[in-house]
Formats: sequence, C-alpha cells, structure tokens
Amino acid sequence: MLTSLIAVFLVIATGWVLKARGFVSPAHWLGVERLTYLVLFPAVVIHTLAVADLGRLPVLAMGLSLVLAILIVAGMLLAFRPLLLRAGIDGPAFTSIFQGSIRWNSFIALALAAGLQGRDGTTLMAIAVAAMIPLLNVLCVLVLARYANGRPMTAAATARSIVLNPFIWSSAVGLLLNQLQWMLPTAVTTYLDVMGRAALGVGLLAVGAGLDLRSLTRPRLAHFIAIGVKLVVMPLLAWTIARHLGLSGPALTMTVVAASVPTATAAYFLARDLGGDAPLMAEITTLQTLLALATLPVAVLFLI
Repeated sequence: MLTSLIAVFLVIATGWVLKARGFVSPAHWLGVERLTYLVLFPAVVIHTLAVADLGRLPVLAMGLSLVLAILIVAGMLLAFRPLLLRAGIDGPAFTSIFQGSIRWNSFIALALAAGLQGRDGTTLMAIAVAAMIPLLNVLCVLVLARYANGRPMTAAATARSIVLNPFIWSSAVGLLLNQLQWMLPTAVTTYLDVMGRAALGVGLLAVGAGLDLRSLTRPRLAHFIAIGVKLVVMPLLAWTIARHLGLSGPALTMTVVAASVPTATAAYFLARDLGGDAPLMAEITTLQTLLALATLPVAVLFLI
C-alpha cells in the first residue's frame, strides 16, 4: 500500500514541479487536463467495464456502500447548514465544503487500484466510478444552484451537464459493451487498453499541476470541516456499511480507497462556473491532496 501510494504521489509531485518550473505552459496544461478528462480516462472506464466478469464481483454491495456513505455525509452537511451559517460560513463557502466532503479524485483512486490489485483492482474501482459519479454530479450541481451566489443552472442545463459527464457516459458505454463482449473485435479492446494505459500517468501529472501551494492560507474552520469529513468520516462510514453488507478482501479494500482519496480537482472548475467559493475550493483540494499521503495508508491498514 505504501509503495503504491508513494509512487502515485511522486507522479503528482512531478506534475507540480513541471508546472512550477514552467516546463509546460499553463495553456498546455489545460489541454492535458481536457485530454485526460474527455478521452483517456473514459477509455479506462469503458475498457475495464467492457471486459470485466461482473458476475463474480460484488457490484451491488460495493456500489451501495459508497452511495449510502455519500448520501449520509451530504445529509449531515445540509442538516448542519444553519449552524455553519452562524459560524460565518456563507453560501458559496458551504458549497466548497460540500464538494470537498463528498467528491473524490478518481485519477488517484484508479492509479492506486491498479497498483494494489492490478486488473481486478481497476475493475472494482470502475464499479465505484459507475456508482458514485452520477450521484455526486447531481448533488453538487443542485447544492451549488441552491446556495452559491452565481446564476442557478436551469433544469435542462443541469441534466445536460450530468449526461455529458465523461465518467457517466463512459460507464454506460462500458456496461453496454460488457453485455456484448463476446462479439467485440480484439482491435477495439486493444485500442481502448492502449489509450487507457496513458491515462493514469498523465492524469496524475495533471493533478499535480493543478495544486496551488501559494494559495494556501492559515487553515480555518471551513478547511478543517472538509478535511475531517472527507479523509476521516467518509472512509469510516463506507467501511462500516461495507462490512454490514458482507464485503471483504479486495472489494472492501477498493471501497475504502474510493472513500479515502482526496476531493476532485474538477470541483474547482464547477465552483468557479456556478458561483461557488473557488479560491476556498482550491485550498481544500490542495490541503486534502497533501494530507492524503498520511491518511490513505492509515485508512486502508486499519479498516481492512
């Protein structure tokens, strides 16, 4: 676990150094992020789900564990919203706490899954992608539309953003092809496999390039809430539910990893576009990513 985690964070650190040294221009990093998000990672999800033997995997139990953990955390945050408001956390800041508490960095999760369990780990993590991403996008867009100061998205725009999310449509395509895998040409599966192999390294470099250490300020209440909920409460909840549903072995490990990784860098762009507190979102993302180097191995070693 520690070896895989260190390798992942070394790649992230390399991305940060490359950006800090100006080796790759900011405009080019945007292109790298777009390529990874729209092309390479969908290839990983499609290929993994298309060739997987889902019948032997605890798809329902794993997906349900993660979905219930997300819903419980989201409900807790919304229930405590009035108290947070009294503590000086306004609407836009609340949306950043919300995103920072429930979203997950699928780039890091898939890389760790591949390092820990190989193809089986990637398949299990793809199940987590299919279970979590649609729900997370719906919840985050709705909360931003309700509490952020930007212009609320229309129902049509919300539906479009959900349907066009690369992880959502790639999950749907992968599950569809899984039913047709006996007739898939080898050239197609090989093509998807080659494209997907490029995703993990490039995606982690993009995560590192997205970190802004200069934006970090003295941690305050909003930071502590998002860090504590995402890196401590979420893994404990997912593990508790998973154990009650009978999960064990690699499936339990991947469930804990999926719940323990830091929030997604894409949360910043959603906050910026929908009127959330984007600077706070960037700070939460950076702090969680740095702290996850310590919390991830603890979560996995003590919860499996």
